[in-house]
Amino acid sequence: MMTISARSASLYLAASLGLAIVPAASTASGGGGGESMPSAPSQSAPTYDAAAEYKAGVAALGAGHFEDAKRNFDHVLAVAPRTAAANYLAGVTREALKDVKGALRYFEKAVKYDDTMIMAHKEYALGLVAVGKPDKAQAELQLLRDRSAKCADTCPEAGDLREAITAISAQLGTAPQSRIDTMPDLLFGSGRAGDENYLKAVALINEHRYEDALRSLEQAERILGPHPDVLTYIGFANRKLKRYDIAERYYREALRIAPHHRGATEYYGELMVERGDLAGARQKLAALDRTCAFGCFEAEELRRWIETGHGSSS
Repeated sequence: MMTISARSASLYLAASLGLAIVPAASTASGGGGGESMPSAPSQSAPTYDAAAEYKAGVAALGAGHFEDAKRNFDHVLAVAPRTAAANYLAGVTREALKDVKGALRYFEKAVKYDDTMIMAHKEYALGLVAVGKPDKAQAELQLLRDRSAKCADTCPEAGDLREAITAISAQLGTAPQSRIDTMPDLLFGSGRAGDENYLKAVALINEHRYEDALRSLEQAERILGPHPDVLTYIGFANRKLKRYDIAERYYREALRIAPHHRGATEYYGELMVERGDLAGARQKLAALDRTCAFGCFEAEELRRWIETGHGSSS
């Protein structure tokens, strides 16, 4: 893989999210070669700009426009159903609309797709108490207590763990309620913080620090939602760690959101070469050739992979 310019890689991401980065010429390397999705759903198979819908949902939620937020997060999940943060916020909107059972389903999905999301575990447990399932809530509480003991107040999530344990313990000590009384934290951070996490991850990938990069990318995804650039690099880092099934899932999700995303197409093709699927890799190359009418780095790099079994650098 060529060394990626952090600024170049961020341009598409920043532009689509309205972040304060002054545009400049981009080489469209790596995950930064995405193209925007149509702004309006098609009649036959609705598609949405998932990152834009996510941003709109967060804004609507913060403004107390819960029905609008519900619609936004439902649009996100229509194209990126495994996004833990979107499932969590879809649960928050339903909770605000006094649909506790509906909220519970989305909190359950959030912890399924991201077991490290402490606030989702907290709301899931509180919801279980509210619908009269204290045994399951107790299991969630024990899970968080075990993590807190392992953390020993030294991990970044120590404060969240303490808060969650206190809230769940208090709720278990009272009679089940018909709804959850407290509104959970709505935001994971600002758009600028999401961009900073993304740029940090790009730098870490260039240093081959893939586990560290994944931590930054996961935080970026929580803040920015399922942006195809972020998903592409989550796939890339997992691929470098030989987690091929996980990498493929993220590449596929990025391409589901942005079918002509050059970075995701190239890297998915490289993964196919690594797995011996040259026919599949050639299909990805053909897709790049159609997208890049006058040629592009991604197509040439994948062509080298197909011809030699690896790129110009790995």
